[in-house]
Amino acid sequence: MSRLHGTKDFWIGTLRAEGPAFRAAVAEAPPETPVPSCPEWTTEDLTRHLAGVYHWVREHVGRGVTGAPTHRYADDALPTGAETLQWWQDEYDQLMGVLDGLDPEAPAWNWAPQPKRASFWHRRMAHETAVHRWDAQMALAAAEPIETKLAADGVSEVLDSWLPAGRRREPGPWQGVAQLVAQDAAQEWYLRLRGQGVALLDTGTILDDDDHHARVHAVGSASDLLLALYGRVDLDVLEITGDAALLRGLRVS
Repeated sequence: MSRLHGTKDFWIGTLRAEGPAFRAAVAEAPPETPVPSCPEWTTEDLTRHLAGVYHWVREHVGRGVTGAPTHRYADDALPTGAETLQWWQDEYDQLMGVLDGLDPEAPAWNWAPQPKRASFWHRRMAHETAVHRWDAQMALAAAEPIETKLAADGVSEVLDSWLPAGRRREPGPWQGVAQLVAQDAAQEWYLRLRGQGVALLDTGTILDDDDHHARVHAVGSASDLLLALYGRVDLDVLEITGDAALLRGLRVS
């Protein structure tokens, strides 16, 4: 099994493309426009959320320590109305400056069972922005797929960070092996689910266990796989064989 691994330059390049695309979408939609993929949110809510995430990340990522930050932004103090998009732009510009100047190997806290390095946040902000760009475009009924290489890396992030961190949408219990295939990226992933646990497997080691046969196979584009794992699209956009219910154990929130 091969998996794509991004770099700081790749993720910064993604942010430079996806940020303006997000802004263009929310600027086109009236602020009260519903976001179908984020129930009960409007485009103003989505903009405020993403700006708040940027603010929180840029405040802690450059501290040079691996301890968790002690505070988060206060929702009741966030801009509203016409000021929201400008706040997003200011936070985006400042985040780009921080991440661009940050050594990806520098110590930095993160919430996942991953090395505590700044590169986690280069990657995380790229995917956060790309998926919310898709959300914003969905509000206009004009959503464009996540770029293939980025989406494949996003699938890997769900499997190596979100799920091991316990951020599963449905707690389970889940038992069995699942195979995901991104046809356009020539990538595949094997996951073993055991109760609340999940393990990302290499093809070379999967045969070492008696229960090595995948109970479910899901095939699609990298973008559809990623969006299905995030619950943005239904699982039936994928070509599924086997126990489709097991895929619910791979979805995150």
